[in-house]
Amino acid sequence: MEFLEWFPAFLLILVRMSAFMLTLPFFNYQTIPGQVKIGIAVFMSWIIFFTDDWPALSINYEYFLLILKEALTGLTIGLTAAVMLFAIQVAGGVMDLKLGFLIANVMDPQTGTQSPLLGSYLYTFSLLLILAIDAHHLMIDGAFFSYQYVPMEQLYLPFGDESVVEHFITAVNTMFIIAFQMAMPVVGSIFLVDVALGMIARTVPQVNVFVVGLPLKIFLGLIMMMLTMAPFFILVEHLTEVTIEMMRTLMQLYGGVDV
Repeated sequence: MEFLEWFPAFLLILVRMSAFMLTLPFFNYQTIPGQVKIGIAVFMSWIIFFTDDWPALSINYEYFLLILKEALTGLTIGLTAAVMLFAIQVAGGVMDLKLGFLIANVMDPQTGTQSPLLGSYLYTFSLLLILAIDAHHLMIDGAFFSYQYVPMEQLYLPFGDESVVEHFITAVNTMFIIAFQMAMPVVGSIFLVDVALGMIARTVPQVNVFVVGLPLKIFLGLIMMMLTMAPFFILVEHLTEVTIEMMRTLMQLYGGVDV
């Protein structure tokens, strides 16, 4: 196959892999140099190109539609994974709200934005767990096997399909449910502390609950978070499995497979 025959197909693969690198968790962080991201995308594209026989495409108006489709495929599937893992940040933000840490956000060097204090703390440990269980390899596999569900020759993505819209809504809904489950032990314990402080304020008005309450809630909240760290990591592992499933389901819906 001559260079001009296989280059359009390789370029389409590179577009999809580059879009994946822009949105996939862990691979999209600003701490990873852009040269490394481009190198990983080119390397993956080169491997994928030699694993199958790709059609000889001509560069015309349909080819530019294919480029747009490939970019949207990588961006939306990777964004789905990023939204699912954002449940850890949401859980940390809810904990910060109850403990009083929300007044002091920190700059997250991984994303370049401000994030909750406990959210960044828990997200860092969650990333270490994801690397330990090789979940990042599963995300790369999702990018690699995406061509089994969304062929290169497919000109469009069914964004207007009802099942695709329902899938996006289900993904966001699942993210908030898992975030609530992660934050529930700390939030529930702090709620009981607020109830107890309210009863003390009514029965013993001499006690200044605003002075006593803040350090007490921080102390008890940190103890509860330490005691529930093991169940939290179990939820992170479950979240990773749900994320992989959501990515695979979205690819099946893009390819027109009934799920």
